[in-house]
Amino acid sequence: MEYEEAKTLIVEKLMKKQKSKSKFYFSDLAKILEMKPRAAKKFINQMVQDETLEYWSSGSTSMYGLPGTGKQAAAEHED
Repeated sequence: MEYEEAKTLIVEKLMKKQKSKSKFYFSDLAKILEMKPRAAKKFINQMVQDETLEYWSSGSTSMYGLPGTGKQAAAEHED
Protein backbone atom coordinates (compact mmCIF):
# COMPACT_ATOMS: atom_id res chain seq x y z
CA MET A 1 0.00 0.00 0.00
CA GLU A 2 1.23 3.46 -0.88
CA TYR A 3 1.23 6.33 1.62
CA GLU A 4 -1.30 8.42 -0.32
CA GLU A 5 -3.66 5.44 -0.55
CA ALA A 6 -3.38 4.84 3.22
CA LYS A 7 -3.92 8.54 3.92
CA THR A 8 -7.08 8.68 1.78
CA LEU A 9 -8.47 5.53 3.40
CA ILE A 10 -7.90 6.80 6.96
CA VAL A 11 -9.34 10.28 6.29
CA GLU A 12 -12.46 8.87 4.57
CA LYS A 13 -13.18 6.40 7.40
CA LEU A 14 -12.61 8.97 10.15
CA MET A 15 -14.84 11.54 8.42
CA LYS A 16 -17.67 8.98 8.26
CA LYS A 17 -17.35 8.19 11.98
CA GLN A 18 -16.83 11.79 13.07
CA LYS A 19 -20.43 12.34 14.25
CA SER A 20 -20.12 9.65 16.93
CA LYS A 21 -16.39 9.64 17.64
CA SER A 22 -13.53 12.10 17.16
CA LYS A 23 -10.54 10.21 18.61
CA PHE A 24 -9.37 6.72 17.70
CA TYR A 25 -6.94 4.25 19.17
CA PHE A 26 -3.88 3.20 17.19
CA SER A 27 -5.39 -0.28 16.85
CA ASP A 28 -8.51 1.22 15.22
CA LEU A 29 -6.34 2.90 12.59
CA ALA A 30 -4.35 -0.30 11.97
CA LYS A 31 -7.66 -2.16 11.41
CA ILE A 32 -8.80 0.48 8.91
CA LEU A 33 -5.54 -0.03 7.00
CA GLU A 34 -5.90 -3.83 7.40
CA MET A 35 -2.28 -3.98 8.55
CA LYS A 36 -0.42 -5.31 11.52
CA PRO A 37 0.53 -2.55 13.99
CA ARG A 38 4.21 -2.51 13.05
CA ALA A 39 3.45 -1.99 9.35
CA ALA A 40 0.74 0.61 10.06
CA LYS A 41 2.96 2.61 12.43
CA LYS A 42 5.08 4.21 9.70
CA PHE A 43 1.98 5.43 7.82
CA ILE A 44 0.28 6.74 10.95
CA ASN A 45 3.45 8.50 12.17
CA GLN A 46 3.86 10.11 8.74
CA MET A 47 0.24 11.34 8.85
CA VAL A 48 0.90 12.95 12.26
CA GLN A 49 4.07 14.60 10.92
CA ASP A 50 2.31 16.09 7.90
CA GLU A 51 -0.64 17.09 10.15
CA THR A 52 -3.23 14.87 8.43
CA LEU A 53 -3.78 13.29 11.85
CA GLU A 54 -3.42 14.77 15.30
CA TYR A 55 -1.89 12.87 18.22
CA TRP A 56 -3.64 13.25 21.57
CA SER A 57 -2.61 11.83 24.93
CA SER A 58 -4.22 12.00 28.35
CA GLY A 59 -1.07 10.67 29.94
CA SER A 60 -2.37 7.13 30.15
CA THR A 61 -4.20 6.87 26.82
CA SER A 62 -2.93 7.79 23.37
CA MET A 63 -5.35 8.48 20.57
CA TYR A 64 -5.44 9.96 17.08
CA GLY A 65 -7.96 12.11 15.26
CA LEU A 66 -8.43 14.61 12.49
CA PRO A 67 -7.07 18.05 13.42
CA GLY A 68 -9.61 20.47 14.88
CA THR A 69 -12.26 17.88 15.77
CA GLY A 70 -13.78 16.83 19.07
CA LYS A 71 -14.45 18.47 22.42
CA GLN A 72 -10.76 18.84 23.26
CA ALA A 73 -10.12 20.95 20.14
CA ALA A 74 -13.00 23.28 21.02
CA ALA A 75 -11.70 23.74 24.58
CA GLU A 76 -8.16 24.50 23.37
CA HIS A 77 -9.40 27.53 21.41
CA GLU A 78 -11.19 29.14 24.34
CA ASP A 79 -9.57 32.16 25.98
